[in-house]
Amino acid sequence: MDLKIPPIDPTALGGRKPGWLKVPLPGGEGYTRLRRLTRELKLNTVCEEAHCPNIGECWKGERATMTLMVLGDECTRRCRFCAVKTVERASAPDPAEPEHVGRAVAALDLDYVVITSVDRDDLEDGGAGHYANCVRSIRSHSAQTIVETLIPDYTGSMLKTLMQSEPDVLAHNVEVVPRLQRRIRDPRCSFERSLDTLREARVLSSRVFTKSSLMLGLGETEAEVEEAMGLLRAAEVDFLTLGQYLRPSPQHAPVREYVTPERFDAYDRLGRAMGFRQVASGPLVRSSYKAGELQAAYLVRERRKEEHSI
Repeated sequence: MDLKIPPIDPTALGGRKPGWLKVPLPGGEGYTRLRRLTRELKLNTVCEEAHCPNIGECWKGERATMTLMVLGDECTRRCRFCAVKTVERASAPDPAEPEHVGRAVAALDLDYVVITSVDRDDLEDGGAGHYANCVRSIRSHSAQTIVETLIPDYTGSMLKTLMQSEPDVLAHNVEVVPRLQRRIRDPRCSFERSLDTLREARVLSSRVFTKSSLMLGLGETEAEVEEAMGLLRAAEVDFLTLGQYLRPSPQHAPVREYVTPERFDAYDRLGRAMGFRQVASGPLVRSSYKAGELQAAYLVRERRKEEHSI
């Protein structure tokens, strides 16, 4: 694929970001209400912790989308794109957290919730059982809420434990194209292992939708992006998101280029032509971008209707 749309070299901007990466400050009644409630409920949200540029959009509606982070804020892996602190052994999980999460989702009246976490290689099951308990708690307290789990690279018994809780969407991010895996992700990660997670999820549950995400702007070529998309589609991934990598600090991997909105649009068209059920591709897109407003939520609701009619 030759898009003939050159990216922008960050050095040419003198340290500034291109205009398309600028967003208005979040505000409004919906945002203010959810921000207050997350404080009162003592929730860790990726929306705030990761300074997501889309928080103003996702939190403004009457029924919002939110990404909650469970299992603490200490990770046992060290990826060069992520700002989460790294430790060999993190604090023990809070056994009351799943119940708290379920009650919080109900109190927030969330239409769509994403449950994610740090990596917990220090736990025997990687935290899969804790994830599963969070899903079951949400089902108990807020049955109408669509649940997406954005998980570490679980395989085997760990993935089976998680899948037994029956999330609506199983998400796991490959993050970058195959060539950049060792340079950007922790050495324990790999593109193939991530594909194994997505493939196994499909085998374990025919009703789950699978989802993955790619960060761009780290030096990948158009051909490498197309190859990565093809590998994900071959693994029967349903939903794909592509967004611009932004450097959290000078200690993290540098931005090699700013991908133009036109090129993101071209990747969107390519992904749909490949057969992905949904593609969200744009500079500000993140893995959980507008999850409750896009086709994923529609497809989950339609599947629920079909199952209830049987």
